[in-house]
Amino acid sequence: MFTFFAILVLLAVLMAFRMPIAFAMGIAGFVGLAVQLGVSPALAVLERTFFDSSASFILVAIPLFILMAELLTAGDVTRRAIIACQAWLGHVKGGLAMATVGASVLLAALVGSSTASTAAMAASAFPEMRNHNYSQRLAAAVVSVGGTLAVVVPPSIVLVVYGVLTETSIGKLFIAGIVPGLLTAAGLAVVIKLIAHTTDQAPKGDPFVLKKAVKTSRHVFPMTVLVILVIGAIYGGLASPSEAAALGVMGSLIIVIFQRTLTFTKFNSSVSSAIRATVMIVAIVACSAIFSNYLAFTRITHTLLEFVATTEMSRGMIMAFIIVALLVMGMFMDQLAILSLAMPLAFPMAMALDFDPVWFGIVVTKTVEIGLLTPPLGLNVYVAAAQTGVPLSKIFRGILPFLAMEILVLLTLLLFPQITLWLPSLMVN
Repeated sequence: MFTFFAILVLLAVLMAFRMPIAFAMGIAGFVGLAVQLGVSPALAVLERTFFDSSASFILVAIPLFILMAELLTAGDVTRRAIIACQAWLGHVKGGLAMATVGASVLLAALVGSSTASTAAMAASAFPEMRNHNYSQRLAAAVVSVGGTLAVVVPPSIVLVVYGVLTETSIGKLFIAGIVPGLLTAAGLAVVIKLIAHTTDQAPKGDPFVLKKAVKTSRHVFPMTVLVILVIGAIYGGLASPSEAAALGVMGSLIIVIFQRTLTFTKFNSSVSSAIRATVMIVAIVACSAIFSNYLAFTRITHTLLEFVATTEMSRGMIMAFIIVALLVMGMFMDQLAILSLAMPLAFPMAMALDFDPVWFGIVVTKTVEIGLLTPPLGLNVYVAAAQTGVPLSKIFRGILPFLAMEILVLLTLLLFPQITLWLPSLMVN
């Protein structure tokens, strides 16, 4: 047990010195294995684990979904989605902010990355809201919370990583994320409407012009069809997530070529960005597997499972403990780091308590989503602050009512699992 705590200290020290989470977990796991088994057996485990985890076919979905998002962003499709939503909703009080949430849902279905979605919103939606006399605090807060929808709404990279780490069906996770994602967006819109009617932070925008709204929507229509085809193929059992991702890449490439918005330089940049992001995620998955192997050899996971089986604590209490732990981790770490650190221990505990792995995955990603907004790290808030120039303290104050709604949605998902599991139960296997 002393060795285990020493390895945890080593992991904490490496992270404190800002070593990437993948390398920190890999080094700590290897050192632990070397102490437990010896250097030669540890190297053998390292070689086998790294190959087995990184050679998984399901990982093919990650670079494809990332490339799909990069192509659409480089092709200016995402900016046009924001303009279209603003044309339809901007004329009502708080409409521009609600349009930003609506555009965030579309972006979430395309980008799959919360920070990328937040950055895109900060660059386009924030200036538009400020031009219509929205308060800095509300505009920056809406940009921050809107970006978090990409964590739950498919095709979420976080859901893919959770599926790989826990060997849970990624297709079912994608479908399960639809209703919670839309429920979250509706909750954010309700908060915006309440703020608009009780304060002067969100005045009306430009008058509604049907011709302008229809004209801006024609650029978004192909993108919407593509999303429906990708998710529909998974839902109908016509394609695996990896095959649907390939369909998404092909469709996005066709869209940006026909709209003549993609240059060779932008295409090259998109491929490079997708490769960098993929390498980072695969490294996290592989190094997490090394650390998980160390936990297996120390029997820490087995000890926790025995505790769960013999404790007098209720299932709800243990689940609450897991949620609180994830929320605390979210105050200091990004979502992929949380998954790679927590799932080797939390997932076996949840399965021992007979929780559904798909439902647990959505609850975990929803909890991680809230962590993107909580201080002191609040990664999305930092991205929004860097892009907009609004002070961090002002944004953190602005997101408080939205955080309350996020927690309310999380509690709803915890108390009513069928909200999450209804759509996956109808899937064609």
